Amino acid sequence: MKITSIKQQIKTAGRYSVFVEGEYSFSLSESVLIQTQITSGQELDTRQVEDYKKLSADDKLYNKVLRYVAMRQRSVWETEFYMQRKEAAPGFIEQSIEKLKAIGLLDDYKFAETFVRDRRLLRATSRRKLQAELRKKRVANDAIEAALRDDESDDRTALTTLIERKRRQSKYQDDTKLMQYLARQGFSYDDIKSALSVDNDS
Repeated sequence: MKITSIKQQIKTAGRYSVFVEGEYSFSLSESVLIQTQITSGQELDTRQVEDYKKLSADDKLYNKVLRYVAMRQRSVWETEFYMQRKEAAPGFIEQSIEKLKAIGLLDDYKFAETFVRDRRLLRATSRRKLQAELRKKRVANDAIEAALRDDESDDRTALTTLIERKRRQSKYQDDTKLMQYLARQGFSYDDIKSALSVDNDS
């Protein structure tokens, strides 16, 4: 069987369709096309065609993974879980994770640091809750501790900000309801009592 033509796709930039004996057979990204060094006129046997089709499927999935991690920072576990949902083979997942780490697109230390910073900016959040959320994303304890250690915010400041915001709602004029809400956000009882005392005195 002969590769009769290789054509750049119109709808997908940087991807090429490979035709064998005049019919579409598989597609490859530009980088993989260069790596394989296949050319028009090259002879392939049935096994080679099947191998290239498998490579094409893996190449497409890897590009989906690239888009997934490029949208925003992801934890290693989130990325693994994404590939599992796409029914990727364990070997493909392991290889892809290593490649993404090597090019700097996956780093749980950076992920934890960004996660903490963004949460602090978006809403007042306790360290305990940040820790719990990062653990849900299977981030290692040392990465969580490093991110929280570098966090310049503190729970008391976050607590004061949150109390000020919640006091604007009628149901949180009641101290008991407000205390229950703040406890659910991961703040300690002592910090809540202290912050509410200051709030009630002001």
